[in-house]
Formats: sequence, C-alpha cells, structure tokens
Amino acid sequence: MLGLKKRYNEEIKAKLQKELNIANIMCVPVLDKITISVGAGEANKDSKLMQNMADTISLIAGQKAVITNAKKSVAGFKVREGMPSGIRVTLRGNSMYNFLEKFISIATPRMKDFRGFPRKGFDGRGNYNFGLDEQLMFPEVNYDDIIKVHGMNITVVTTTNSDSEALALLEAFGFPFTKKGA
Repeated sequence: MLGLKKRYNEEIKAKLQKELNIANIMCVPVLDKITISVGAGEANKDSKLMQNMADTISLIAGQKAVITNAKKSVAGFKVREGMPSGIRVTLRGNSMYNFLEKFISIATPRMKDFRGFPRKGFDGRGNYNFGLDEQLMFPEVNYDDIIKVHGMNITVVTTTNSDSEALALLEAFGFPFTKKGA
C-alpha cells in the first residue's frame, strides 16, 4: 500500500519542481513526519480509559502509541508531576505514507458534514496542524471497544519552511482542503 510514496517519487516530485521553480530536485518539499497526539483531559485519573485511548490511537496509526507524563505539577489543573497527560505517536517513512493514504482516501470521506480542512492551519514554517473531533471515522476502530469518544490533533511536518510550498505538496497528495473562495 505504498501507492502514495510511489506516486510522489514518479509524478509529484517533478511536477512540484516545475510548478515551484526549484532548480535542484533535492530541494523539492518532502513529508518528514506525521504526529498524532491526544490530550488526556479527565482520563488522567482513570488508567483503564487512558489505556483504551492509547490502544485506539495505536490501531489508527499502525504502531504503538506512547503515554506521556506531566513534567511539572500544576495546581490549577489538578495535575501532579508524573501523572499521565496525553498520548502521542510519530510516524515516519512507509508507515507515514500508509497513514496519509488511508486518511485521505478512507477516513475523510467517512467524516460527518465534511467540507474540507481550512487552509489557515499552517504554522509559518511549512507544517500543517488540524484537529479531529472523534476517532470513529477510521475503519480500524470498533465502536463497541471504545469507552469514550475523543478527538486528536494531527501535525504534518514537511521539509520546507514555506507555507505555500507545503500547501502545494499537500494538494498534490490530494489532501482535502476547502475551496479557495470559501
């Protein structure tokens, strides 16, 4: 299922080089990594719920997710140092391309009332951030196994420092953005 990576190497790379007027083919933007993260919220008090969330993210990503712990105590949030505070997984290489292909072709068409992701999610350094409200759009997730529906933040990191080049790269992959006028 490495169709997206193969398509990038055979078609998209040359198209982007021509479209962006890049002299050296090695300077064409490439995907570096995709990070999926979930904040624990009230799940930090319930280890069973936290493990269920980690298992769900592991299923979605295709590799084991890591439960992160708080580095500092914050009294206002009732968080102690060492308490679980979130879940994250970083995808690189083939697993990154597999996830992106699955996300674009299978998961986004299953989203309710989906009109595209906003174009303003770029951070000024060529990385794109967006959030999902629930994990039920992924085909691996079994609704009966879920204790609580939760969202997630996905960050797509590219090798370019330009938002316009990163946008061109993601559009070439077929990433579902909103229309330019909307």
